[in-house]
Order: sequence, then structure tokens, then C-alpha cells
Amino acid sequence: MKTTQLIISSAIAGLVSLATSGLTVAQDKPAAAAKEKCYGVAKKGANDCGTAKHSCAGQAAADNTPEEWKFVAKGTCESMKGSLKKPGGTTEAPKQSY
Repeated sequence: MKTTQLIISSAIAGLVSLATSGLTVAQDKPAAAAKEKCYGVAKKGANDCGTAKHSCAGQAAADNTPEEWKFVAKGTCESMKGSLKKPGGTTEAPKQSY
């Protein structure tokens, strides 16, 4: 009888922890809306995404390379001496989430 109660209690505790962690992940998404891509401010190895030269985050070869970008708080890019425009003069269209 004790083993059965222990298994049931463990299963319930696992379900509660899964439900709680799911809520935490869902709350992180609105914070991303307050950020924007800022080109030319990423430090070596601290970029947020790939470019034509590489396909992954964290692979910037030098500091402040114009095509490397980093997410920053909305409205702070220009004060960091960065640009909201891709090199070549175009801005990216905002991505919509469905």
C-alpha cells in the first residue's frame, strides 16, 4: 500500500511541476515584443543570429561588424551607435506571430 501511494504522489508532483513550467514559458513571449534588431552592435561571439557568412548565433568574428545584429530593448539601438537597417539600406519587415 505504501509503494502505491508513493508512486501516485510522485506522478501528481510531476504533473504539477510540468504545468507550472509551461506557464513560465508562456509568460516569456510578451517580453520579446519590447525588443528590436540592432545591427552593428554585437560583440565578437555575441551575435543573436546567422548572416551570409555563418548560420548560427554566437559566431561573430569581430566586434561591431555592420551585418551582425543583436536584440536590444526597443528604442535603444541608435543610442548604442547601431542601426535598425540591414547593411545595404533596407529594414526588415516585422515578423508576425500567429
